[in-house]
Amino acid sequence: MIYGSHEYGFSYSGDDLTVECGEVYRRICRGDHVEKILSGGKKFIINPVEPVNLPREVTHYLCIDFKKPVLIESGASITVFVKFPVEICVFVNGKGVSPIDVFSLVTPKYTLYGNPKSGVICRWYESDVYTEVPETDPLREGIISLRIHNSSDDWVEVTKAVFDSYAMKIYYGDIVSMVAEMKVIGKHVAETTFIDRPLREGMKKSIELYVARKLLIERKSFLMEWGV
Repeated sequence: MIYGSHEYGFSYSGDDLTVECGEVYRRICRGDHVEKILSGGKKFIINPVEPVNLPREVTHYLCIDFKKPVLIESGASITVFVKFPVEICVFVNGKGVSPIDVFSLVTPKYTLYGNPKSGVICRWYESDVYTEVPETDPLREGIISLRIHNSSDDWVEVTKAVFDSYAMKIYYGDIVSMVAEMKVIGKHVAETTFIDRPLREGMKKSIELYVARKLLIERKSFLMEWGV
């Protein structure tokens, strides 16, 4: 497994991905070559991070479109599982933890959520909706356990979920996962938030990239105002 803490000299080679961690750091991902000379640092840490960094940082929102809608009665709740794209970060651990590389085996796509004037650009991904934890390749896809509660007075059809990556809490092990909640407020309005806990026991928490970059951001939820 590539994820975790590694000593100098660690290497990984798999489908479309090669990583060499040493005084010269090398990475090949889907034909993209990166090479960097390092001075200092004691270990490398490799883990999944918020999937909004590639090909460059254009947004901190993630939109998951559902392949089939979820219908929820007024006052009811349901827990479903959806997939999200994985981005992988390599950190050097020395006098603090610093990111040196971010890459992905999934081609990034973007969309506009809302109207052109006041909407937000989102990293876009389409997922089927599951009632049980699906199988995934943890180098390519993670799983969001999403509890949806309909607090409105009517039946609601949920077709998507939009999240703020600054609130993400990613865990990894044999799978990559997050736990989230969606509170439906009205027919077209909902609020999403992340819960800081693993989907399974024994999983490790990923380093949050915005924390490693020393960004002071306090956000816990996102208000979906332009449709669910």
